[in-house]
Amino acid sequence: MKIMLVITRSELGGAQSVVVQLANYLSACHDVVLVAGEGDGKMWDMVSERVVKEHCPSLQRSISLKSDVKAAIALRRLYKRYNPDVIHLHSSKAGTLGRLVFPKKRVVYTVHGFDSVRLAYRKLLPVERLLQRWCSAIVGVSNYDERNLRSEGITHNVSTVYNGIAVPDASNLMDMPELRRYKKVVLSIARVMPPKLPKLFIDVARLLPDYGFVWIGNLEEVTEYGTLPENCHFIGNIPNAGAYCSQANLFMLASNYEGLPMVIIEAMSQGLPVVASDVGGVSEIVRNGENGYVLENDAQMFARRISEILEDEQKCKTFGDRSLQIFREELTVERMVEEYMKIYERVASQNGKRR
Repeated sequence: MKIMLVITRSELGGAQSVVVQLANYLSACHDVVLVAGEGDGKMWDMVSERVVKEHCPSLQRSISLKSDVKAAIALRRLYKRYNPDVIHLHSSKAGTLGRLVFPKKRVVYTVHGFDSVRLAYRKLLPVERLLQRWCSAIVGVSNYDERNLRSEGITHNVSTVYNGIAVPDASNLMDMPELRRYKKVVLSIARVMPPKLPKLFIDVARLLPDYGFVWIGNLEEVTEYGTLPENCHFIGNIPNAGAYCSQANLFMLASNYEGLPMVIIEAMSQGLPVVASDVGGVSEIVRNGENGYVLENDAQMFARRISEILEDEQKCKTFGDRSLQIFREELTVERMVEEYMKIYERVASQNGKRR
């Protein structure tokens, strides 16, 4: 089968991680073309040599008539060049343009966190409703997303496929003193942007001075939140960031909205307990009292739960073991690919193609 994956940005991020995992795994048995637009291009470093890579610089997140027309033309040309059996769109901008320019019977569209539209950019909801029939399948990455898609009137061939990963390779990591300096380390991986609540992370670090708090994912020095506490370190945007979970004791993710965060899955694959915001599909994989806690976005609550876990070695181990069990049963890349292949095969068979 010939499969084209399309995503708006080529930087490192959650949706990009899903696409890379899919592309690399599928390329062992299928012809895979990966198309991505603007960004720093670090995503490409994670992509297998088996995958055909196509950079589409006019494909941009912001709305621009000139760029969007150029991107639509470029995407149509790529379709004619490769004639894929299935086109899998990721992120809202690629999802919008792709559904307009590709044959709808060949298109699968994954929504990576519907709250980003439902809550943050609600003015785009009419577009999502209008285009729902311009594809063969719409996929949410959590049951939470699927419920909200349906409640907002987006019901056409909607289903859920959990994100999945291969266990990050932790065999060749850079030396990071910040991860060795403290008896216990709390790790967070995210871009520094308002929805990821970096100030809450800093406030929790200030409340727990005996633990090291390490953030991976900032593109530049973090200065907008004043002087950081001595135990709080933002150490940059690093490839294979999830592998550094192997050097931490607990994973924290605070945010205003999520789909099914890849960084939490990476942490679970390394057997870490997780304390995270109760948003999106997080509570479907971080289960209160089993492998961590999901909370309101309150620094005192986060600090209390983090301390509760790290001060109790048996609880920390029990939670970590349960994280690993949930990962192996529900969140592997093999399971994700198996579920997407069912959708791809249905789409391809409708167009007279076979695996």
